[in-house]
Amino acid sequence: MVRMSSDDPFALALAPPPNETAVEKDARERAEADARKVSDAIDEQIRQERTALKKKKKPVKVLLLGQSESGKSATLKNFQLHYARGEWAEERASWRAVIYLNLIRNVIHVLDLLLREMSLSLSEGDKRPGTSNADYFSDSDFDALSPAPAYRFTDKHRLLKLRLAPLRRVQADLEKRLGPGSLEVRSTTATSASPFDTTDKQGSVPHPREFGINSTNGWRSALDKLRPSQKDDGRPDSAHRRREEENDEVTDVLVGCKEDMKNLWEDSVVKQILAHRKSKIEDSPGFFLNDIDRIGSHDYEPKDEDIVRARLRTVGVQEHRFVMEEGIGKEWILYDVGGTRSSRATWASYFDDVDAIIFLCPISCFDERLREDRRVNRLEDSYQLWRSVCSSRILAKTQVILFLNKCDLLHNKIKRGMRVRDYIPSFADRKNDTLTVMKYFQQHFKEISKLVSPEPRPFFIHFTSVIDTKATAATLSVVEESILRTHLRNADLL
Repeated sequence: MVRMSSDDPFALALAPPPNETAVEKDARERAEADARKVSDAIDEQIRQERTALKKKKKPVKVLLLGQSESGKSATLKNFQLHYARGEWAEERASWRAVIYLNLIRNVIHVLDLLLREMSLSLSEGDKRPGTSNADYFSDSDFDALSPAPAYRFTDKHRLLKLRLAPLRRVQADLEKRLGPGSLEVRSTTATSASPFDTTDKQGSVPHPREFGINSTNGWRSALDKLRPSQKDDGRPDSAHRRREEENDEVTDVLVGCKEDMKNLWEDSVVKQILAHRKSKIEDSPGFFLNDIDRIGSHDYEPKDEDIVRARLRTVGVQEHRFVMEEGIGKEWILYDVGGTRSSRATWASYFDDVDAIIFLCPISCFDERLREDRRVNRLEDSYQLWRSVCSSRILAKTQVILFLNKCDLLHNKIKRGMRVRDYIPSFADRKNDTLTVMKYFQQHFKEISKLVSPEPRPFFIHFTSVIDTKATAATLSVVEESILRTHLRNADLL
């Protein structure tokens, strides 16, 4: 007989109860045996999960970098379109509200330009009236221009102001529903093109000043607000029914304003104003004025190209996971970060252990300035940002892929007669055609990389128009293979 120490509480707790009968002892031993089986099963499950976790292949991590409106989100949407069709299909209906908002902002922008000119024609000064869409105007809209021609305004133009007024309320409602991603940035406190690469007096990277990293922000969380939700019995819940009613109301307003929107966009005086202001709204992200007939319909369903073109500013960091190759089962994680100067301080947190960087530069922006700092040329900002990425020692061994994006807009600008040398003096007397300009920008990026990289490394350049889904699909196939080969090589699997 084993004697229990009265000083050992565990021994006392485990001791059989006093005066235990044979039947009670048998029941207790069976219960203890069952408990041991459950405990052993749990231990085995934990062991198997740990083993599986160790065997799991490391995911491929890709970071999308570039200034605001460079095409990062459109690139991410192209990845999703070609490699995550199921999720793409689930989100399709939710993008309708974003496209509606884009179209309405296009219309209000043009209408405000018209109203401004009408106001100026009635006043002596050039005082700009306040507008809820001041952040949407292009650089040239308020630049000093030659005296405006004598526009022939009629009652039709004053009537358009009244008939299109409901769109302002719809715009406010959609912006409220979609959240901060629906609002464009005006200015920021950051003055450097690459605050993520600056150091303080102690030589350490400073903490972000504006906001923390939150992967639930931005257009993906905005879409989540619009997705259908259901009760346990599969029926739509009250919130979903309310959203459907709101969507129907927006559609009704758009359909009711369709003819007036078309009349505004096709009006000869409006075209004169846009030409004089050198306002090329067609080049702006989220342009849908040429699609009024198709979008202003009760049975409108967004096409793939519509979703890729739709503009909803990235706030925070978008993290997107999917399997690129079914046969290999390789998981990829793409990070799309906000490109405004104030958001770049958060980038460094994602540099560690990243397999590749896709850096996007919109080369059509040689004549444009940053929204957040009108003193800075957008192309020069991209050069500075590219220099910081290439010179970062953290990224010295990271594969870098450069997308010289928006080549279609570049071609359109040159076709309209814009001369690159008027904005980029170093272009000098080179031939002012699209191919020459593309090669010149390509060479400049190459030289920066060669000059500032901590150690020699190859990088790949692709000329892109990421809103062209078919052409981008071919580019992504090449990029996928290149990144995957590098990833497997680094994992000693090649």
